[in-house]
Amino acid sequence: MNKIARLEVDNQTYELPVVEGTEGDKAIDVSRLLSQSGYTTLDSSYANTASCISSIAYIDGDKGILRYRGIDIAELCEKSTFMEVSYLLIYGKLPNSAEFARFKERVHHHSLIHEDMKSFFTSYPGHAHPMAILSAMVCSLSVYHPELLEPNQSPAQRDQTITRLLSKVRVLAAFAYKRSVGEAFVYTRPELDYISNFMHMLFTTPMKQYVPDEKIRKALDVLFIIHADHEQNCSTSTVRMVGSSKANLFASLAAGICALWGPLHGGANQAVIEMLEEIHADGDNYKKYIDKAKDKNDPFKLMGFGHRVYRNYDPRATIIKRYCDDVLNHLGIHDPILDIAKELEHAALTDPYFIERKLYPNVDFYSGIIYRAMKIPTKMFTVMFALGRLPGWIAHWKEMVEDPGMRIARPRQVYNGEVGQAYKPIDQRL
Repeated sequence: MNKIARLEVDNQTYELPVVEGTEGDKAIDVSRLLSQSGYTTLDSSYANTASCISSIAYIDGDKGILRYRGIDIAELCEKSTFMEVSYLLIYGKLPNSAEFARFKERVHHHSLIHEDMKSFFTSYPGHAHPMAILSAMVCSLSVYHPELLEPNQSPAQRDQTITRLLSKVRVLAAFAYKRSVGEAFVYTRPELDYISNFMHMLFTTPMKQYVPDEKIRKALDVLFIIHADHEQNCSTSTVRMVGSSKANLFASLAAGICALWGPLHGGANQAVIEMLEEIHADGDNYKKYIDKAKDKNDPFKLMGFGHRVYRNYDPRATIIKRYCDDVLNHLGIHDPILDIAKELEHAALTDPYFIERKLYPNVDFYSGIIYRAMKIPTKMFTVMFALGRLPGWIAHWKEMVEDPGMRIARPRQVYNGEVGQAYKPIDQRL
């Protein structure tokens, strides 16, 4: 029997259907409330609003659970690869060997970009932020594939768009990095896998051929897996909102990249390192900053601690902490910035103030440390996040455009401005 919620307002009772997901999460469907009653719902930042029904990822913040298509994130990190997880997210199932071979071949086949695009990169100043370049280049890429911009694509055209972007965004990211450091662009090599090719494009120079380190490659693969999707976050919601207008995937992903750039979202791992550098410049006195974080009258905030969704330890942080320790030990790095990070981590895991408030180190804290240890520039951190999130964005766009009931996103508002003002000529205005 279907459950019904009842809302009473103005002496009228309205019946609202209750929707229940496969994991037991429940929602009250208010989609017809306005037409029935004249009322809308107000939910600032959509903190308690489900904008869609999705089968891609599931989060239980209280229990610290994250699953992709029903598979626990820890199991995927241990047994799978980023390429396989990408297929899982986008196509809804793990591929068999033939499907996976075709998928990897298609991605590798599209690993070149039009040579004309090189001039786009060189037109940017050397100090340009790689996220600015990446978002512009993804949108610019669309002009070279006009056949893939039709709003009503066939499944075959959609697959072409998906595999092109999975491959080419990685190349665009590497080129954006090379432009920011003033080095020559490097192309992919056919014998290298997806992750190794990206590292090769980043770190190979005319003077030295980069040879991927397996321990580093695995850590980066896991980082990309744990970033691949995270339900209806800011950037994913942006991709879906832009795509709901039937905007093409290129435009939708470019919008998602811009949303990810903010320090409260993908830019958080960059903010972690900038905070650590600030503490280092102040004499490495991390205890002073812990005290500042505890002081409710002090605006300082420890970046990389706590999470809006998780009321328990972030399951992604549990996984990546192990790889963080492995990478630091493997590389034998002694970096005062990383020393400060370890002290802050210890404080957060042992200090009652942080424990009571569940302010544990999150995935942004550890990912920033790993990227720094890999000698990836701080400005590239959010680009790395974007590459990991790419298959999740694509999966949500695909799920939405294939939904026959898709409608353009159009949130409501409660107006709180001036009422009934008359226009005044300029000489009568105060």
